[in-house]
Amino acid sequence: MAFEKEVVIDGKGHLLGRLASIVAKQILNGQKVTVVRCEDINIAGPYFRNKLRFMAYMRKSAVNPTHGPFHFRAPSRQFFRVIRGMVPHKTPRGAAALERLKLFEGIPSPYDVKKRMVVPSALRVLRLGPSRKYTVLKRLSSEFGWKYEGVVERLEEKRKVKSHAFYEKKKALLRLKKKAASNVSKELAPVQQKLASLGY
Repeated sequence: MAFEKEVVIDGKGHLLGRLASIVAKQILNGQKVTVVRCEDINIAGPYFRNKLRFMAYMRKSAVNPTHGPFHFRAPSRQFFRVIRGMVPHKTPRGAAALERLKLFEGIPSPYDVKKRMVVPSALRVLRLGPSRKYTVLKRLSSEFGWKYEGVVERLEEKRKVKSHAFYEKKKALLRLKKKAASNVSKELAPVQQKLASLGY
């Protein structure tokens, strides 16, 4: 991945561990990474097995639960925990790397108009066999106490309506631009020939 000011990744349809390992490496290298739609990240394996695994994690507790470990229910925090396990977070370098990471459910305001990327080496459709079962992270989170699945879905519906309207407007402008270019193509033909002869 080439170094950029900030990379925005759409988490939908990616496998949890594969995406986490790539993100962890990038933030350690100094890249700022933002992952949106964390609730649609997939985990390989059937739902029941992943539920049992999460239940085993929920049972891990100290004598005084206020001292930790803290069992986060939100998909973004679960994904954060996976990435944190791949980063030396107790060292200054690891702590600085985690500062470069941002995780969100849904696609909040500044990122809904930014270019979002996918990571082909972590996509479920490319890495998991078509007959293999998988679990969507939001289902697991909702079962264990995440209360905002409905809220995120409502906000996503609103965002998709706005996004569709913007895309239609953009297509109409591109059509007008193409039409305008074809209208003046004959007038510009001698100018274009002159520029071509000069090597432009």
